[in-house]
Amino acid sequence: MKKLSPKTGLSPGSLVFVGHKKTDKTAIDVMVYSPTELREFRTENPEDFFTLKDSADISWIDIKGIHNTQQIAMIGEHFQIHPLVLEDILNTRQRPKIDFYDDYIFAVLKIISWNEKKKSIETEQISLIIGPNYVISFQEKEDDIFDPLRERIRKGKGRIRNMGSDYLAYAMLDITVDNYFLVLEGIGEHMEILEERLLKNPDKKILKEIYVFKRENLLLRKAVWPLRELISQLERSDISIIKKKTRPFLRDLYDHTIQVIDTVETNRDMTAGLLELYLSTMSNKTNEVMKVLTIIATIFIPLTFIAGVYGMNFDYMPELQWPWAYFAVMGLMALLALMMLWYFRRRKWL
Repeated sequence: MKKLSPKTGLSPGSLVFVGHKKTDKTAIDVMVYSPTELREFRTENPEDFFTLKDSADISWIDIKGIHNTQQIAMIGEHFQIHPLVLEDILNTRQRPKIDFYDDYIFAVLKIISWNEKKKSIETEQISLIIGPNYVISFQEKEDDIFDPLRERIRKGKGRIRNMGSDYLAYAMLDITVDNYFLVLEGIGEHMEILEERLLKNPDKKILKEIYVFKRENLLLRKAVWPLRELISQLERSDISIIKKKTRPFLRDLYDHTIQVIDTVETNRDMTAGLLELYLSTMSNKTNEVMKVLTIIATIFIPLTFIAGVYGMNFDYMPELQWPWAYFAVMGLMALLALMMLWYFRRRKWL
């Protein structure tokens, strides 16, 4: 919550960027397409695509870098986006959600990627404005996961060039959910490796990794659970932007989201299981050490007793005068130790 401090005391709808700046300049990639034509261009000036609002073609306006509040304000003014929506776009700590307005839909998603080198999850917020013939996406950085979608549009593969903006938004949601599966696959593989290491040689480093996975699984859970409700509301909404022929795809996407949630819950249980396994393994190791020390102490109890008896300073102890007394006592002590070891092994205590 401390990261929300720049907004403290400001009126609702104040445009303040909350988050980390992930790119130096704001880049805007625009794709305008129809079943027969495609036009692409990159710009830094929002006015270059303002005419697309009333175009008959479908437009995808991809804004990369949302720290420039003046540009966001210009876009919001031209497309008549509510100030509270603009405020949410600039706040990268938003929970995934969806809001319906008269002539557009506003959605917030979390893009999650798996960093193989760091063995950790990286998150990015993306906001979507879905209009009758356009989709405006606001991303924090330039690199994203939508290159396959761009290639499909360029090559005219599938049905996307023949569908509307609602299908474009569905395609972006679908890629986001598919990417969750890739992240979960990476997490699952690393957890299996972690389990093998845990069984062989548990240490504090493994415990730290378990807690890292526990925290990141919570992060993934916070991103996925609201997405289920988001897709459900989108599919059940009666707004005219969502066409009837797109709704079956949204229902299928909802099923995929349920699968992701099930996997997240499974990973959550596995993380708890790994923690319990670590604690039980460390407890077993401690018990093994204590058992060995107890056996050693038990063996030395009678030996200590014998040594104590013959260490007393009495004047009359006949055994002290025997020529073989020392060797007899040492032999007795060795015999007792061997007999006790044989007994412990017979009882399978060793």
